[in-house]
Amino acid sequence: MRLARTLLLGVAIVTVGCAHSPRQRPLGTSKIETGEGTDRQARNFLEGNWALQSFEIYPTVGQAVPVKGTGQLTYDDFANLTVVIRVDESTSAMLAKAGVPTQRGVLATTGRTAVDMQNKKLTYFIEGQPPLGAPSGPLALNRPRYWQVDGDVLTLTTKDADGNPMSVAKWKKVP
Repeated sequence: MRLARTLLLGVAIVTVGCAHSPRQRPLGTSKIETGEGTDRQARNFLEGNWALQSFEIYPTVGQAVPVKGTGQLTYDDFANLTVVIRVDESTSAMLAKAGVPTQRGVLATTGRTAVDMQNKKLTYFIEGQPPLGAPSGPLALNRPRYWQVDGDVLTLTTKDADGNPMSVAKWKKVP
């Protein structure tokens, strides 16, 4: 018992006697150091409303079909992406032939997304469905959207498995 007390007292003295030295490098607590900053920066840029400038569908490789219509893209601060494009009757019929059905001339998608800064990719997370599955049509939500920014214009491109564009939409930031 006396030996145990002596050992405990010795450990306490050694522990208290050790000098504290400051860290040479601060802890990585900022969002950028923890890997959250770049994703947040991308989301901050994407947040807001965008007006459709142009939209093309590629039903076959290399054959662009312009989609005539108006549209709005909204990206909120919770990473929800909503796209609504309104087209006329003839464009709606052309889209149906290309595997893109409309509902009364409206193409609409909405869902939560993840931004991949390194690969410049947006991926939808569809509630109740696995993120990967058999793609159907050039605008299938299980296909990632590749993004490019030029000034205040955002280009979203959907690609097939070989990297060929299936759709290209250009959006201008609305102030």
